[in-house]
Amino acid sequence: MTTRPRPSGRPRLRLMLGVGTVAIVGTMLLAGFHTQLSELRPDDRSDEASELVTPAIVGIRTFLPAGDVQIDEDVEYATELDGTPLTLDVCSPAEATPTATATASAGAEAAAAQTESATPAATDSADAADDADADADDSASAELRPAVLSIHGGSWARGDKANSDWRTVCEWLASEGFVAYSVNYRLVPDVVFPAALDDLTAAVSWIRDDDNAEKYGIDPDRIGAFGGSAGANLAAVLGATGSGPLTDGARVAAIAALSGPVDLTYDGLVSIGASDSLQQIAREYVGCDSLQDCDAATEASVADALDRTDPPVFIATSEQEYVPLVQSTDYADALADLDIDHELVTVPGTLHSIGILDEAMRARVATFLHRYLGI
Repeated sequence: MTTRPRPSGRPRLRLMLGVGTVAIVGTMLLAGFHTQLSELRPDDRSDEASELVTPAIVGIRTFLPAGDVQIDEDVEYATELDGTPLTLDVCSPAEATPTATATASAGAEAAAAQTESATPAATDSADAADDADADADDSASAELRPAVLSIHGGSWARGDKANSDWRTVCEWLASEGFVAYSVNYRLVPDVVFPAALDDLTAAVSWIRDDDNAEKYGIDPDRIGAFGGSAGANLAAVLGATGSGPLTDGARVAAIAALSGPVDLTYDGLVSIGASDSLQQIAREYVGCDSLQDCDAATEASVADALDRTDPPVFIATSEQEYVPLVQSTDYADALADLDIDHELVTVPGTLHSIGILDEAMRARVATFLHRYLGI
């Protein structure tokens, strides 16, 4: 197995840093929901077109937001070199209290300062300060929330964080107690791989920045990613990027991937008989005329980049959907080979991505994310 380094050497972006650390769960989709085996190319190609191309009330559309989520729209996390901003929306639980978090953090710092000033003779005082420090740290940690990076899909070529279905994903994640970051990233044909991945690593770094983490009351050590379809690919590859602690840089601590095309190589698509349209979408994304001997296709796939330090993964897919089932089962097998915690859920039918995110699936995803990111 090879380990893919964090893509920090080709930043065509300026990261908008200014604050702290975060826990993120990313949401993403390749092309959206499909009630039948159709191409991932809806007639409406506008950026904000929903990826769920059926008018049916299925998947995420069965979630009814309570209307009490706090939404901070169009927050700039980076800029392209030409000055074009890259933005995300932040969905916070209604009961989130960043001010209380900051107060608890200040108490922890004060206790730490008291401990440092204690003299060797003041053993009892030093012990008391240590206890106060630990109590304050526990209080601050209890106030902080995990974060979810939500990444829309759309064949890596369309989609928007603010379309109605992805806005609902953002609000659903917030209703589960996560601070959700619904992110936009650069799209084909303006760019090819690894531009979208670079954008996501920039977004994670921005979220983890101390000031930004404090602003939204998140724990930078508890960042996850949620994605569907193309977004699931990006979430999976993001999770396999880098090595070592899941609390550093652009590392994330948990992944949820729905209907992800996680192997874009010749063997992963052509050899298994994936549809011509899916092969074309992959070629356009990686910028190769053929997937054979295409290094970018390998780099945009997950299996060869995995190592034992990578985060737990939740995988879900329909049994007869657009992205071949073997993509998900092989991904689960690769995780099992490395003893990486994972869960694979398959459902009957042809629904794709957040089209399978009904009440039962939402419960399973939320349970998984809470298990590894906390509450």
